[in-house]
Amino acid sequence: MENFDEICDLENFFQQSKTFKNNKPFKYAFIEGFFKRDFYEKLFETYPEYEKDDGYWSTSTKFSKQQFYRGWGKYNPDHYVGQDSDPKLSPEWNKFYRFLHSDEFLNALKKFSGVAVDKMKTFRFMLYHKGGFQLPHIHNDGPSTLIVFFYFSKGWEKGDPGGTYVASEADESKIIFEPCNLDNTMVILQDGPYSAHGARYITKDVERKALQVYFEGYSEETGWSGKGYYGKDKPQGSL
Repeated sequence: MENFDEICDLENFFQQSKTFKNNKPFKYAFIEGFFKRDFYEKLFETYPEYEKDDGYWSTSTKFSKQQFYRGWGKYNPDHYVGQDSDPKLSPEWNKFYRFLHSDEFLNALKKFSGVAVDKMKTFRFMLYHKGGFQLPHIHNDGPSTLIVFFYFSKGWEKGDPGGTYVASEADESKIIFEPCNLDNTMVILQDGPYSAHGARYITKDVERKALQVYFEGYSEETGWSGKGYYGKDKPQGSL
């Protein structure tokens, strides 16, 4: 069994479990210092560079502007999270990817959230530039879906827009929480009919580097538990 001890401190993660379970109108939490600092800096330094038309990065326009995303390996509509390894990414990113698939992390997610997730469904690097934003929206994939955002950005200050906010409705005037620290932090939320979120217009000349990961209930007999923007069997578009 692979040792993942260098990646993160799960005890720090669990400290926000009660907050997650008690938050209204849906379950969400903000965790600072998720990664151990040395490992985080390696991920930060090797976050993939955006290259237009390289076969890896794509542009999303469904809810967003200036949003670029990259999956695991080259995009393949028949796979939710791509191949087992991505040789274009650093050893640290490959190890973190294996960690997200591991029983150790999946069991930690279930313990933290009380949500019956079975496996990782999607994995996407999400990059915004100045002028980028994401309109408030609700996926409502299903109650056994967790959406997790990991942040790898420096230079954000209190009041700076760009972090994934949560709102009581799909209305930017209804924001109830917005992270200002995007350096080694994460936002986790349970999907459902009230799980509104988005990102305000970025005014600073900085890159907002993040990772968006879906975890969901799954069985070999019935497939994914949530309907999802990817549907039951095959992706139908981008977020």
